[in-house]
Amino acid sequence: MRLWSVHPKYLDAVGLVALWREALLAQNVLKGETKGYTNHPQLERFKNHSNPQHMIANYLHGIWEEAEKRGYDFNVSKIGEKGKKEKIPLTRGQLRYEFEHLCDKLRTRNPDKYRKIHTVQEIECHPIFEVIEGRVERWEKTET
Repeated sequence: MRLWSVHPKYLDAVGLVALWREALLAQNVLKGETKGYTNHPQLERFKNHSNPQHMIANYLHGIWEEAEKRGYDFNVSKIGEKGKKEKIPLTRGQLRYEFEHLCDKLRTRNPDKYRKIHTVQEIECHPIFEVIEGRVERWEKTET
């Protein structure tokens, strides 16, 4: 499961569809509707929020909005109830790590998309996050 912190606009079609599916799974996990993935590290930042279900719904809405811009037909009725427009802190190190990880994937999977984004200097995050200073998050599975 990868719940990208980068803005969904950077994802190719394959990545956006996969993110939609994984975020819907995360929503089910946070609602207690599945037995698997309950301790997945990618869910930690949602679980640490005062209302995890609202935040994952807000996250899903960001994905759905990007899909709409591209003319995709993601079923918005699958998204739970949105909450207040709050932000989850996201370290600059985590954002940079994920962007580089995405670029590595796109280099082989979608070279055209890679060429369009790999030189981005000011990386935008998903709208539910607010960038703060810091390193890669402790829950991230980095390759050392």
